[in-house]
Amino acid sequence: MLNRLPNTATADEVSVSLKEHGYVIIDELVPAAVMDRLAEEMAPHIASTPYGEDKFLGFSTQRTGAMIARSPTARELVMNPLVLGVAERHLHKASTFQLHLTQVITVHSGSPEQVLHQDQLAWDFFPFPDDYEVQCNTLWAMTDYTAENGATRIVPNSQYVGVNKKFPPEAGIPAEMKKGSVLLYTGKVYHGAGANRTDSPRQAINITYAVGWVRQEENQYLATPFEIAKTLPDDLLRLMGYQCGCFAMGYVRDFEDPLAYLKGSAERHSAGFNVLSKTANETSSEYMQSLK
Repeated sequence: MLNRLPNTATADEVSVSLKEHGYVIIDELVPAAVMDRLAEEMAPHIASTPYGEDKFLGFSTQRTGAMIARSPTARELVMNPLVLGVAERHLHKASTFQLHLTQVITVHSGSPEQVLHQDQLAWDFFPFPDDYEVQCNTLWAMTDYTAENGATRIVPNSQYVGVNKKFPPEAGIPAEMKKGSVLLYTGKVYHGAGANRTDSPRQAINITYAVGWVRQEENQYLATPFEIAKTLPDDLLRLMGYQCGCFAMGYVRDFEDPLAYLKGSAERHSAGFNVLSKTANETSSEYMQSLK
């Protein structure tokens, strides 16, 4: 039986469930009309997206990114309060967290099942400790998710088996859900797209968050042109990476705060431990106190 919660669940409830099972489905968190609007905004970009060029990415699968620049509706999903609350709790061991990637994944008819894998393999298969979560992932159902059309398959409670383990295809359980629902899962849990045995594409929106000190999978600074970035709200910009990942990761020029630099502030605000006053993790806080 799939692990799922209603859209009335709190961030605390979702976080507890995510930690226990490695994944959780929130049913119909946004109306289906939101998915329709996003699909319309992304349609021309999806049409021009090439297919994957290896078995892992899928020869019949498209991955269309740069969603901050291309879709105002995607910005709403990125900033969804419940999801951000869960990401903050899930990634609490880091001083900051950031947007890791945005993409529409279109799995076309006839596409075979994807190998079951961990998403944190993106960092060169580094063996992060079991108790350190480096990312918090979401897949929003842009179309209904069914076993027949390639719903993402989850291997429940696989988050602690280690790096690069092999599972047979039948180990994955299809995360069936309605359009507008969201699947949250950790970077450690094994999962993979299912085979699409229908005549229609299966689409999902992959939005992932990561701790602030790692490199992002999608380069947000090139994906969103400066002229668009300068018009976006500060909270979204910080999430995109216009903040220091800890006291020094990502500073600009003369040890300056990246958001102030982007906005062309006349006052040159520095980076440093001062910018972490509200978000610093326990170790950073203790170190700051020792300097006083």
